[in-house]
Amino acid sequence: MTAGQDQDLGRRIRQRFIGRPDSVNTKLRTRRFHLLLERFPGLADMEVIDLGGSVRTWTRAPARPAHVHLLNLEPPVDDAPDWITVQLGDACDLPRNLAHRRFDLAFSNSVIEHVGGHEMRRRFAASVHQLSERHWVQAPYQYFPLEPHWLFPLFQFLPLPLRTAVAARWPLSWGTRPRTRAEALPKVLEIELMTRTLMRYYFPDSDHLSERLFGLRKSLIAVRD
Repeated sequence: MTAGQDQDLGRRIRQRFIGRPDSVNTKLRTRRFHLLLERFPGLADMEVIDLGGSVRTWTRAPARPAHVHLLNLEPPVDDAPDWITVQLGDACDLPRNLAHRRFDLAFSNSVIEHVGGHEMRRRFAASVHQLSERHWVQAPYQYFPLEPHWLFPLFQFLPLPLRTAVAARWPLSWGTRPRTRAEALPKVLEIELMTRTLMRYYFPDSDHLSERLFGLRKSLIAVRD
């Protein structure tokens, strides 16, 4: 199999898990959103701040809030409708215009594991608490056997050199596959999956829910309503 065929096969397999409307991940997100609606039945009247999220999260959701303020380091891939405000900024160091704002709900989906170490996670959680009395923060669980970004079994438990080698060669790697180990290393270092102990530490006054797949805990949700 050529490198191009390898990439193409990897892309098609990855889409089966993540990219398509009928993918495993899309079905899980839909189920998760219905749970969100159970906890926040008044979502349609809420002003929500989404820390690190995407326009697509909300435009493809089964229901939408009155307004979403989207804060992300990167510009959105999709055009935002008029009920979504997009702002470039760091959720770990809130822009000045948000420092004293309060929202009906602070929301985050699979972001806290990307922010970079304990201190940045602590600052991220502080932003969540500062922006709203209510929150919904989801993160992948460290001990689920299939690492969700690389789709490689037990990837998160491999020694760093081996993770870097896999990331440079594995066709299901997260994002655009690195061409070399030097390119792969920062991508590997960026992701630190969460445990229940960590989530309870950063969100001590929250309810802590578990999302399961095949009977195994797949992701963690800290929610306060």
